[in-house]
Amino acid sequence: MIEEHKFAPFVRILGKGKTGTRSLTREEAAEAMGMILDKKVRPEQLGAFLMLLRVKEEAPEELAGFADAVRTRYAVGRRIDTDLDWSTYAGKKNRHPWYLLVALCLASHGYKIFMHGAKGHTPGRIYLEDMLSLFKLQPCAAWDEVETELARVGFAYMSIDNFCPPLGEIIQLRSILGLRSPVHTLCRMLNPSEAPNSIDGVFHPAYGPMHQKTAQLLGEQRNLTVKGDGGEAEIRPDAECLLQWVEEGELVEYEWQRIVAKRFVKEDKLDPQTLLSVWQGDTQHEYGEKAILSTLAVVLRLLGEDGEVDDLLKRAEVLWKTRKIDLF
Repeated sequence: MIEEHKFAPFVRILGKGKTGTRSLTREEAAEAMGMILDKKVRPEQLGAFLMLLRVKEEAPEELAGFADAVRTRYAVGRRIDTDLDWSTYAGKKNRHPWYLLVALCLASHGYKIFMHGAKGHTPGRIYLEDMLSLFKLQPCAAWDEVETELARVGFAYMSIDNFCPPLGEIIQLRSILGLRSPVHTLCRMLNPSEAPNSIDGVFHPAYGPMHQKTAQLLGEQRNLTVKGDGGEAEIRPDAECLLQWVEEGELVEYEWQRIVAKRFVKEDKLDPQTLLSVWQGDTQHEYGEKAILSTLAVVLRLLGEDGEVDDLLKRAEVLWKTRKIDLF
């Protein structure tokens, strides 16, 4: 008699049809992801599992269980001294990654910003990791490098490939499966540096509440999910932006108003050097600078700054104008 593979029950739970299918419990999800991370799953099972989850749509309890498994196996091992965990997994297609300049601006004023992400999984996109060298920065390969960079300049970036290689491998399956998998969502929710504040972005509005509730289940006290430009945590200055918060463990939601009435035309070509030029103050870029100020104002709110929108925007403008350009 052929013995059933130990992972088969998890595939069966997700694939029993319209009436029989259910979501995994948090405990089941943790066990299933643990087997995946431990390389105890066949490739056929992994593909089936990921795509069944995709069709069903992952539940917050499942994502929390997946995160439990990751944290058990790939914990930092010590608390990294950070103010903000910023996930960046989507890449930008139609606009520059202006949010990078927001992070560098905050770092230049003494905040400690840790970013993590992935690159190369979707053609035609600009990934933050490829922009770092413009600012005399390099991706960190290990957590001791993260600590060194945070102490040196207040900013550090690490790829998912380095702090959880199995998830990095799964993200790259997008070109094979033809669709993003729930791992793209999972990686955004990990907060691997255990920062007291965290921010992530979504492209589809339906994913916002899922991120919000997952963060709450994971015990995050201050988390912000942004329906941002291109799926990144970046505010569009020419459109209303839905902000979904976890504040002291409670769920809050409201719209951030546009600060420019007109809609900006998308750029035909994105030259990475434009980012550096704007940072150095050599180039004026109306959309970029408005996106920077809007995003910076929202992040200040996340970091604990009080005040109305106009007050936060004024503080953001002061920080931007007094950024330490020579630091990067």
